[in-house]
Amino acid sequence: MTESRLTELETKLAFAEDLLETLNQTVIRQQGQLDSMQQQLRLLHQRLEDTRPDEAHTPRDEIPPHY
Repeated sequence: MTESRLTELETKLAFAEDLLETLNQTVIRQQGQLDSMQQQLRLLHQRLEDTRPDEAHTPRDEIPPHY
């Protein structure tokens, strides 16, 4: 194998390793964002559950305002 061919392969490998590290860091960052959004969604869901009445009421169960 010639010296120039070896240098070319080493250069390509270096770029591939850099790209792989960049992609890895992107995946790590996005996973953190997903974890944060899932926690927020859990909190919002819990708030929604806390604001719902314990029993399901229909409009028929409500007392009209003039009574």
